[in-house]
Amino acid sequence: MKLARFKPPNSRKPLYGILNNNLITPITNRVFDNIRITKQGRFKLEDVRLLAPVTPSKIVLVGLNYKDHADEFGMELPENPIIFMKPATSIIGPNENIVYPPGINRLDYEAELALIIKKETKSVTEKRAKDFILGYTCLNDVTARDLQKKDGQWTRAKSFDTFCPIGPVIETELTSSKVGIKLYLNSELKQSSDTSNLIFSPEKLVSFVSGIMTLFPGDIIATGTPSGIGPMKVGDTVEVNIEGIGSLVNKVAK
Repeated sequence: MKLARFKPPNSRKPLYGILNNNLITPITNRVFDNIRITKQGRFKLEDVRLLAPVTPSKIVLVGLNYKDHADEFGMELPENPIIFMKPATSIIGPNENIVYPPGINRLDYEAELALIIKKETKSVTEKRAKDFILGYTCLNDVTARDLQKKDGQWTRAKSFDTFCPIGPVIETELTSSKVGIKLYLNSELKQSSDTSNLIFSPEKLVSFVSGIMTLFPGDIIATGTPSGIGPMKVGDTVEVNIEGIGSLVNKVAK
């Protein structure tokens, strides 16, 4: 099932809905526990504006979680997940602009599969972790690479407004063991891998992160990026495409 968050025509109020065959059927906003169809009819996908599918309290990301990415930089595989965070203010949705901040010399794309937390999660085992995952979406971990190298840590380089595009939908029935993930820059393939190359599985990440901090419904854990990261410039179009979910498309603007 594909869950979308959207604004209908002539409405300021976001709704949740089920996307099927380019039609969205609105549901109650209790998307994380008890999905119920409303009586508002259906909307054509072309007539609505898709939004970022969640508004999380936090976004947790994982560095160096693909074997091919580690090989790309000649790095040893980590013993435990290397985690960092982005603020919720960095989130944008499909077709919104990634803003290239002034003074930045290199702005990179990083295609990632992201999981959405379903319910309050604290210190769950890896075996039980699936019960706490609502579904999966696409994420672009936009990074000011020159600041990352300059600062020696990642917070500033990862946290600018618009540096976390997510969407277009949450797929609740995705099997994460071998999912194709690609990134296109101006229609040219730049990243191509699948989740069989993950070092730490989504279930392992939920268990590990929830052992550190309580996760709430709508929180995001991004599972890392494969090899092939690279720079973007103003005017570029970047597309994260994940098998079974769809494409997240954004443009880079001043």
